[in-house]
Amino acid sequence: MSALSSDTIHALLHRWRADLGGTYQSWFLWERRLKHFRSIRRGLQAVVEEIDTGTFGTAYRGSSLETVVHSIAEQRQIFKGADHAFLWKPKLRIPDIYENPEHQRAFGRFLQTCLCCDGEQALVEAIHTLDGRAIKGLGPAAANLLYFLHPTLAMPFNTAILNGYNALTGAKARLGRWDSYLTMRRQVMTLNDSCRTLLSNDLGAVAGFLFDIGSGRYPLPVSSENSPAAWSAWQLELARVREESITLRKMEAQRREQDHSHTTVQGWLRDLGHALGYRVWIASNDRGRAHAGGKLADGCLTSLPSALSTPSAAEVIHLIDVLWLEGDEHRVTAAFEVEHSTTIYSGIVRMLDLALGVPDHQQAAYFLVAPGSRHGDACNQFARPAFSRVRDLDMRFLAYESLQEHRESMARFGSGMKALQAIAMPLR
Repeated sequence: MSALSSDTIHALLHRWRADLGGTYQSWFLWERRLKHFRSIRRGLQAVVEEIDTGTFGTAYRGSSLETVVHSIAEQRQIFKGADHAFLWKPKLRIPDIYENPEHQRAFGRFLQTCLCCDGEQALVEAIHTLDGRAIKGLGPAAANLLYFLHPTLAMPFNTAILNGYNALTGAKARLGRWDSYLTMRRQVMTLNDSCRTLLSNDLGAVAGFLFDIGSGRYPLPVSSENSPAAWSAWQLELARVREESITLRKMEAQRREQDHSHTTVQGWLRDLGHALGYRVWIASNDRGRAHAGGKLADGCLTSLPSALSTPSAAEVIHLIDVLWLEGDEHRVTAAFEVEHSTTIYSGIVRMLDLALGVPDHQQAAYFLVAPGSRHGDACNQFARPAFSRVRDLDMRFLAYESLQEHRESMARFGSGMKALQAIAMPLR
């Protein structure tokens, strides 16, 4: 990975660890450093919440993001100037997360994913997704935010760290490119593993080492700038990262299309339920999804009746895609599981938990809602011996196509469940 020998790198690391003016002694071992992690995480949660509620605004100055980045910039020399990447440059109109609402929301989703994820794959996929948005001016400097969320997975990034990396490895990583950052991150983690006794699981240590090299504190004993072997290895790794990015972008596009279709159908059922006079519940994990200029859960119940919240199956019931409840009663009239591409099996299990886990709900109407082409698959699943108990339920298959065709007329002229049951197909 490196253009320098292992012995040379170890000698440099020993020198770096003993240097009172280097980042290891002055920043990495600084007793107050770790105290910033929790406050920065809370600050990023505030950024996500403000973007989600539309109160973030259109300026960096005075925003919750400025507060967070200012806390990072105070982390001594390695993060000096960290706020430069987020300052609004009016002539260039970058970074484009202040005046462009869609880009701002994409940035918020990126932060939310990184706040919640707990593994390398999810973190890398979030970076690829953000990179795919091609938001002008929002490059890998944002990795400084990620470091304080996942210090063992995301390394800090700035010009000095980049220069130190290129000098040490002979690579030619570039500023402003997420694919360069991901390639660099992968190779730096390899270096970190090979020198773990002198570095740390926390990637701040190796980033500090590269920072001190890149800022000229430790001139390297040999010039590795034009190492053919290092350049070839860099090119191969970069090509692999770019191929991975293309694959993940395709997967993300497919997932967004599936999510869009799933949310659209939930929106149809929400609006139809309201038109027919029912109270509507949207699955707890889908409530914040954007739909029809608002949120999917707009106008819906914010909590389920206590009768549905106390049984052992409550956690599963809260995840049923759509529930219709009768007037002021606490009984579910109809339950809907939308299965655009996911397994039919899981939808049946969730509705079975409701029917058998909560008293007086076996008489409700249960619908699997999916493209018409999945009717055969639903019937096959329904016929499995494991679902012998569910065959006594009034469970039907509701095709997207039929719902789309008839929902407006049912909303205008219908009442109760009769019309909906008429366009649904039996599963027996």
